[in-house]
Amino acid sequence: MSLSPEEGKKVVFKGLILLAIITLIEVFIALIGNGHVIQGFHLPKWIMYPAMIGLSLYKAYFIVFEFMHMKYELRGLAMSVLFPTVLLVWAIIAFLDEGSYWHDTRAHIELLNSDGYIRVEAPAESHHGDGNTAPMPSGSHETQGQPATGSEGHEAH
Repeated sequence: MSLSPEEGKKVVFKGLILLAIITLIEVFIALIGNGHVIQGFHLPKWIMYPAMIGLSLYKAYFIVFEFMHMKYELRGLAMSVLFPTVLLVWAIIAFLDEGSYWHDTRAHIELLNSDGYIRVEAPAESHHGDGNTAPMPSGSHETQGQPATGSEGHEAH
C-alpha cells in the first residue's frame, strides 16, 4: 500500500495524537493513583499497574504495526517478529519469578555454616554453646553444643 505524502502526514499526525493522548492518560493514572491530584486518594495498585501496562502495550503494538509498517507485511513475517517477542516477555517473567525465589531462600541457605550448625544469627565470631546455634535436623550425628562429627570422630567440615 502506497500513500501520497499528504496522506502519510495525516497518518503520522493521527498516530502522534493517539500516542500523546494515551501517554497523558498514563501520566494522569500515575498522578491520581499515587495521590498527587486528589490529596489522600490513592488508586489500588492492582488497578493502576494493569491499566498502565495495558496502555503501554497498546502503544508498543501501535508503533510496531503503524510506524514500523508491520501491518503491511505478510502474516508469516509479522509472526516471526511477534513470537520471539512473546517468548522474551515470558522469559523475563520467569527470570523475575526465579530471582524472587532465590532471594527468598538465600537467607535460609546462608544459615548453614561450615561447622554443621544452623545459625539463628550470623555473629562475627562464633562461640559454641552461646545460644546462637541449633543442631542440624534429623540425619546428623551431632549433639547440642558440639559440632557434627564424621565416622572417624573428626570434625566434619
